[in-house]
Amino acid sequence: MSENFTAAIERNSDRESESQTAPTLAKRQKLRLGLIANRAHQDAPDSALVQLFTRARKAIEALDIEWVVVGRTLDAIHSHGLQQVCKSPVRFPYGREGGLMKLVAHVVNRDPANSVDAVIYLIDPVDHSSIFPEALALKRQCVIHGKPYLSTLASACEWLELEALAVGARHALPADFGADLTQESIALIAHDALKQNMLQIAEKHFALLDCFAHRYATGTTGSLLNQLAQKIKGEEAGRHWVQPFLSGPMGGDAQIAELVLERKIRRILFLEDPHVARQHEADIQLLERAARTVTDFALVVSDGEGSDRWLRLLTQRIAQ
Repeated sequence: MSENFTAAIERNSDRESESQTAPTLAKRQKLRLGLIANRAHQDAPDSALVQLFTRARKAIEALDIEWVVVGRTLDAIHSHGLQQVCKSPVRFPYGREGGLMKLVAHVVNRDPANSVDAVIYLIDPVDHSSIFPEALALKRQCVIHGKPYLSTLASACEWLELEALAVGARHALPADFGADLTQESIALIAHDALKQNMLQIAEKHFALLDCFAHRYATGTTGSLLNQLAQKIKGEEAGRHWVQPFLSGPMGGDAQIAELVLERKIRRILFLEDPHVARQHEADIQLLERAARTVTDFALVVSDGEGSDRWLRLLTQRIAQ
């Protein structure tokens, strides 16, 4: 770890107080997580659902979780004998009986007893139910209300592990967790209304983002990030800090999706604006589908508050 990175981490830690971060788990009796998996991720002994509870078992045990599980997903948990990890879950109806619709309502509810703090939705990219209105609404409402929406196995596992770190359960982290970002690449994407948010996040976590082997972005976002890097690193050193692709509407999302499928981009920070109609919606869904195709590899974060917390906790992990 470089001296510059370590110094930056120390400065960042010094100026951040608990009041500036998301509510800590210690302040709540239960962390309520919504859980659903498409059928292709349920049945096999090595399915994504089984891998979730085996790979992240220590993190799950370190957190006091109340699982809110939709119908058939809970049946699969019982059939695989995972009750000891997924303890005392709340059963929602089967999808065909409105279970996913109920989960959307619990994302937006403000009553802690009838809400969820995050949603894990293990999506099979060829399952048509993932484009049903309630499935699309689930993600949109998670983004609007600043709640993590975790649609790949890798995203769900890392989120659980980082939340375990947040409550002091360092033993719950795998030995190689986040060990070498110099071998990874990250994509940084922001819709027009959120480009300034992206710049603020990038400036705040510049030391961490600078550790990645490669950074990619679409269109204008890439140009803005390179301008930021030039201010921080100097004109020459920061000129090509990010490799910009085409803008989203012109195909930049598809260019990034190809690198995700080739496992050359593992992490995607995508600040989406859920309040505007998007002419290139198909391209956005293509990128998300690419990440879900390599569900054990790719991680996607889609909201500003979640992105900030994710990067802060990842910084803490790497600095140890």
